[in-house]
Amino acid sequence: MSRTKISNDLKKQVSDRARGCCEYCKSQRKFSPSSFEIEHIVPISRGGANTLENLALACAQCNSHKSNKVKAVDPASGQVVQLFHPRQMDWAEHFTWSDDTLEMLAITSVGRATVALLLTNREAVINLRQILRPLRLHPPD
Repeated sequence: MSRTKISNDLKKQVSDRARGCCEYCKSQRKFSPSSFEIEHIVPISRGGANTLENLALACAQCNSHKSNKVKAVDPASGQVVQLFHPRQMDWAEHFTWSDDTLEMLAITSVGRATVALLLTNREAVINLRQILRPLRLHPPD
């Protein structure tokens, strides 16, 4: 299947809508040493399109771990569930921050599957959150 290039204007719209944060782990592009990518929520290989509604801003690690998946196993129930969909779901309904705001905690099966698959609490991400927190730059608004 041929891929149509995502226009720079569409990339900017996606980034602006996400306010420069990974739409999965909430890492902030301006502080992260990681590259950020425009990610297909529903991959092209699964019938997704290059539309604003199907694109999300993701750090390279979340995008890599997600790959072409739209479902994953909820580690608590063992059931296969949908991954978090940034256009159709509200982040705060599926995730919250730990009391110290260093870890992203899942509060639903969708959240648990997403945290487990995307490894949203990777050591480097926690280290970055720890640096940004005293500066009141984490968690992002």
